[in-house]
Amino acid sequence: MDSAYCDAIANAESLLLADSLAQAAPAAPVTAPGSAAPPPARAPEENGSWFPKPPDVPTQAGPSGIRFDFNDGCRVVAPVGPEVWRIRLFDLDAGNILFQTTPDFRGGGVMSAKKYFVRFRIEAWKDEKRVFAHDFDATNRDVLIVFPVGTLGDSVAWISYAVRFAEAHKCRLTIAMAERLIPLFAGAYPHIRFVDTKAVMPDEFYATYRVGLFFDDVARIYQPVDFRHVGLHKTAAHILGLDPAEAPPELAVEDKGRPIADKYVCIATQATSQCKHWNNPFGWREIINLLKNAGYRVVCIDQKPVTGAGIVWNHVPAGAEDMTGQLSLEDCVRWLRHAEFFVGLSSGLSWVAWAAGAKVVMVSGFTLPSTEFATPFRVINYHACVGCWEDPTLRFDHKDFLWCPRHAGTPRQFECTALITAEQVKQAIRRIPGFLEAPASAGR
Repeated sequence: MDSAYCDAIANAESLLLADSLAQAAPAAPVTAPGSAAPPPARAPEENGSWFPKPPDVPTQAGPSGIRFDFNDGCRVVAPVGPEVWRIRLFDLDAGNILFQTTPDFRGGGVMSAKKYFVRFRIEAWKDEKRVFAHDFDATNRDVLIVFPVGTLGDSVAWISYAVRFAEAHKCRLTIAMAERLIPLFAGAYPHIRFVDTKAVMPDEFYATYRVGLFFDDVARIYQPVDFRHVGLHKTAAHILGLDPAEAPPELAVEDKGRPIADKYVCIATQATSQCKHWNNPFGWREIINLLKNAGYRVVCIDQKPVTGAGIVWNHVPAGAEDMTGQLSLEDCVRWLRHAEFFVGLSSGLSWVAWAAGAKVVMVSGFTLPSTEFATPFRVINYHACVGCWEDPTLRFDHKDFLWCPRHAGTPRQFECTALITAEQVKQAIRRIPGFLEAPASAGR
């Protein structure tokens, strides 16, 4: 029997019925009934990478030839034949029947619309005799949680929720993430297996969950709530069905002590988009003068000394010690652990600083404070245009370095941070316990 899409809407959910299980794309409209074109096989993620394709056949065997798993939502396959099957999917926590097959269903596949964590119950009848019932239970079973490829801040933000999932469900957890980031975490979590996202083979798992930023998921297929409403890190909690309370992850980096004897502050001034930069042209210079006059060495630990596009380029601020490109991630953790504090942007190094236990002064306007971890030293100017990242009507363009959706090409472009004054950042620094400002005459 050829694959076909049937109208099967119950409780506001559409499910796929077919002889073989096809996969649904996260941000595409539901394919119309009777359409011959199947949706893409894999879920695109916000930076252009792909999540691993789920296995074609469910991994778990049930009675009477039934196959099932939770590797792309809840999936059930009943043998095709003369028997009449009735398949029911049930949400144990919500108390809702999500789907039930039609009376003349003669076998094939059933797939839930939702791909995030739901505590499903599967029931199957053959010729009106119940032959199978299964409640989701990952205890001592293999579960895969997949992160996108190469995103430093996102991985740091999400890892503690994945670990919490393993603890809550007592499963054997595998985390797939960018290979270069695995050494940052693996040693801290010996009970968890870490694999490269590009190399993972999902055929062995009872369940798989994809944690990412699904910008166009209007139907909420891959996330129960838009990530822009709950925060970059807490979206992982919602996808995995966990308490969203934040907690920094453990880092598997040996503490080798202070890298220098002098008091120092780490800064990171570069980012992947201009809207993430502090666009006040005098800001970094004034902050570096404040810190140096107070007796601190100021060390820039960005990955690159220069970032930009077109006619806009950002350099290491004058007066800072340039260590850009010289430090591995492990070395960055060492420097951050022993810094008096860190001053940065809405970028990956701020998340690493948070995980390393540093006090973080974060300068950002294109995101709102709910996007990132809580810090008492957050700096934002609400008199400016702020929060475009959180606006679901605006689609962030990763390829446009000069993205400013509301004021591009006008004098107000990037005002979200251009209007954050040096004095505002200085006030945040002055609130840090132990900071002693030099007398007003110092350095003159």
